Amino acid sequence: MPIPEDVTGDEVDKDVRQELQSLPKTLAEDVARNLVMVARLIDEDPEGAYGYSKVALRLASRVAAVREAAGFAAYANQKYSEALAEFRAARRMTGTVDLWPLMADCERGLGRPEKALDMAGAPEVHKLDKAGQVEMRLVAAGARRDMGQLDAAIVTLQSPELASNAVQPWTARLRYAYADALLAAGRQGEAREWFAKAVEADKDGSTDASDRLAELDGVDFVDALDENDGQGEGDEGTKGEQAPVDSEEDDKE
Repeated sequence: MPIPEDVTGDEVDKDVRQELQSLPKTLAEDVARNLVMVARLIDEDPEGAYGYSKVALRLASRVAAVREAAGFAAYANQKYSEALAEFRAARRMTGTVDLWPLMADCERGLGRPEKALDMAGAPEVHKLDKAGQVEMRLVAAGARRDMGQLDAAIVTLQSPELASNAVQPWTARLRYAYADALLAAGRQGEAREWFAKAVEADKDGSTDASDRLAELDGVDFVDALDENDGQGEGDEGTKGEQAPVDSEEDDKE
């Protein structure tokens, strides 16, 4: 697959560069460049990222960073069985538990929420850092919802991290998940409050909390072109349809 000339491979993290030192120099550079493309495309073009991950995997399947990148690319394309296999391989190579929440979420994606819940109660969870533990809580709540246990999902999300006023990288997603679970349970007033709190924490727009809040408040969005056309005909313009929003949070992101 073609790689832009400005991608040198030096963009990879220091830890990844260290792993690649076990390879011949030219091969290491090729693998690094493909890994850079995976990272560059995974959000906007997951299919493209998946293609580059397969190239890197063919070149260096015994490198943990490559297996991890292949797992993330497969996960982004909802290829959960493949992602789980790659995450497991990376974990065997490194011995770390960092990928545990993602592995559990893959179990959800494969229609096995009970397995995800078993993993949420495993000793490995206690070895995760705070971000990993919050991620595991989100996965567990999602598994509860998969099983139709809305009240249990709400209780699962209630935690010191949710109650804290401090904004952390996971705060917006945690508040969003809680608001979405409340809304699904018919607790609209509380859901609105928590969507508003999610908006406060979501500085980079990682969720659609603002849209969900507007929907609850009955805000309609106006299509500017329709409005201008209408005014040209002497009327007050027409409102566009309400912007589409997701009806349920995707915990697998």
